[in-house]
Amino acid sequence: MKVAVVVGTRPEIIKMSPVIRALSSRDIPYYVLHTGQHYSYNMDRLFFEELELPQPDYKLDVGERFRGHGAQTGEMMKGMEEVFKKDRPDVVLVQGDTNTVLAGAITASKLHIKVGHVEAGLRSNDRSMPEEINRILADHVSDYLFAPTQGSRENLLKEGIPDERIYITGNTVVDAVYQNLEIAKKREDVLERYGMKEREYALITAHRQENVDDRERLEKIVGILNSLPIPALFPMHPRTANRMKEFGLSIDNPLVKVIEPIGYLEFLVLISKARLILTDSGGIQEESNILHVPCLTLRDNTERPETVEAGSNIIVGVDPEKVIENIEEILGNKEKEIKMRSAAIAFGSGDSAKKIVEYIIGR
Repeated sequence: MKVAVVVGTRPEIIKMSPVIRALSSRDIPYYVLHTGQHYSYNMDRLFFEELELPQPDYKLDVGERFRGHGAQTGEMMKGMEEVFKKDRPDVVLVQGDTNTVLAGAITASKLHIKVGHVEAGLRSNDRSMPEEINRILADHVSDYLFAPTQGSRENLLKEGIPDERIYITGNTVVDAVYQNLEIAKKREDVLERYGMKEREYALITAHRQENVDDRERLEKIVGILNSLPIPALFPMHPRTANRMKEFGLSIDNPLVKVIEPIGYLEFLVLISKARLILTDSGGIQEESNILHVPCLTLRDNTERPETVEAGSNIIVGVDPEKVIENIEEILGNKEKEIKMRSAAIAFGSGDSAKKIVEYIIGR
């Protein structure tokens, strides 16, 4: 058996790293195909090195030069088809909800190659989000649907996907956090480097298309940052930086320190030491839950409802008044903060990747 592991963004590299390690530990032949969706190979190379992973065997270098979902997805499919025909795998593994996932799933399916979707069954029930379309389509062409929770399994069953294709594995983000946290602790000087003190700062991320490509929503996010009452660190995504420049927006709050994107291990330390998180990232909603840090999600919905139900995550949207009100309530209410920190949800016990590999080779 040969497995192709497809990645295109840094969250995919992180969440697929335990799968790559599990394949290696079982001596299962595999290769890594990187679409270059995040268009910064220097940054991605750092991620592979930090996580002690082999560099990708194939790179498509699609990136942001292909603006628009159709152009980007089509270019990925073209490149993937060439690779899969040349180096034909038995199974193609994709993870999450990006254009890379959609392209990988469709291309493999059309070539009659088995598809495994890691993190299957997540739903925000908002089809205006491109990620939701990607999730649904990838799930419906996949042969192995690796659902992280019972809730995600039920989503798939409601859509008519046969139960025998669905496997509840937990989430590989738990594996990644557990495997890398000890290594990451060696980098605790990251707080000192950025002038932050443990449990006294907010960590911010914003990169989703519906937030940063929409001028009105991005203006509101900037308004939130300019009103923050707590020191904050904002590793700004290149996409966000480009839109900020395009829209003529700036962050004027002296409490907010804007920095370049950083490596995963340092970012893991920053999450674990933060007082609270503001994000539009699905993965960071999970990581903040695993690391017991209150999270405010700058979106109107989430495909990680378990974090909200558990109480560790609040969906606050991008209305500055509402967001600041929630921040002040957490900062001023110790009981609420403690409750959010203790509200863990079972995304797995750190053996999700092992289960995924066992399911693949057992069929």
